[in-house]
Amino acid sequence: MSRAPDTWILTADCPSVLGTVDAVTRYLFEQGCYVTEHHSFDDRLSGRFFIRVEFRQPDGFDKQGFRAGLTERGEAFGMIFELTAPNYRPKVVIMVSKADHCLNDLLYRQRINQLSMDVVAVVSNHPDLEPLARWHEIPYYHFPLDPNDKPAQESKVWQVIEESGAELVILARYMQVLSPDLCRKLDGKAINIHHSLLPGFKGAKPYHQAYNKGVKLVGATAHYINNDLDEGPIIAQGVEVVDHSHYPEDLIAKGRDIEGLTLARAVGYHIERRVFLNANRTVVL
Repeated sequence: MSRAPDTWILTADCPSVLGTVDAVTRYLFEQGCYVTEHHSFDDRLSGRFFIRVEFRQPDGFDKQGFRAGLTERGEAFGMIFELTAPNYRPKVVIMVSKADHCLNDLLYRQRINQLSMDVVAVVSNHPDLEPLARWHEIPYYHFPLDPNDKPAQESKVWQVIEESGAELVILARYMQVLSPDLCRKLDGKAINIHHSLLPGFKGAKPYHQAYNKGVKLVGATAHYINNDLDEGPIIAQGVEVVDHSHYPEDLIAKGRDIEGLTLARAVGYHIERRVFLNANRTVVL
């Protein structure tokens, strides 16, 4: 899935009631809008309806008038919606530690316009990846972490996020646990990536632990952060089969590839407005 450069995106959700699809599509028809992509989902367990529509606007399209009319139409359904203009590129801050594979992949995909975003800053608790950021002409902020004063470091991180106007924060192998306060501020606006080894291995050298257990699957999970470590709403996952011939270094290499691809996929879904939060789950349309 990829977004056409000349389309608007309409996303909406509301309680599951009769007529929700008609309310959106009929309104678009009445406004002379041509629908190019349409996906919807009704969650019978939560009782909520989700819809995402891409459309081309007619000549003389009035964004404010369109929003006002849809607000009035949607009131009867308790509908909440967002309208995203063509060529919209959110500002993004990427947080890293020492591993460079996810950062390098994201910056490359931005450069070739596979990910329509503007990375406005890279923040790290280590200086190692500054040359990579500088090569892409992106400001790099090195904020060392004092274990005895973590709030001081996070306040600097938050200042960069606020002053840059970033709408999305990507934890591209940032190897620090965020505080509950920062997690709250970034609720629904920060994506993390981590390995997914079956069975699960925590602590140091997880791929070496996996090798010693003879795992047959390696993978990665991209999710929104919350105050429960690595347990936020999942956006995307990737997995590959491995066998006895894969040594620890082979598992690590495969893990890097899967992490980069899975994170990029999740970021793409987010910036294309395909992800809806549904309690502690996501709907991806």
